[in-house]
Amino acid sequence: TPLIYDLVILGELCDRISVKKDGSEEWERFHPVLSLLSYMLKAPLVPYGAPVVNALFTQRQAIINVMRACLGLCPENHMTLEHRFESTLEELQKQAAAPLGRPQKKPRI
Repeated sequence: TPLIYDLVILGELCDRISVKKDGSEEWERFHPVLSLLSYMLKAPLVPYGAPVVNALFTQRQAIINVMRACLGLCPENHMTLEHRFESTLEELQKQAAAPLGRPQKKPRI
């Protein structure tokens, strides 16, 4: 039962957190797939395009650093916010799909 309580409390807390990026007008919430909960679950579930993190220490540090950010403290490491919001995941997917900015070689005739 304590594990269920922890999952519910952490899920509720993540639902209440919203972030505003520099230069943006809108507040954004965490992606609906809360990968932070994977610390307490057997198999981590992550949004499409986000890396799967199986390291228990890294998952724990992500939770700690999100809580530190809520208090206004700087993160120590492993927060990976770029994989926690839908807009940043979309940007990362576009960058991965875009062709490299290398100049094309001219064919030799």
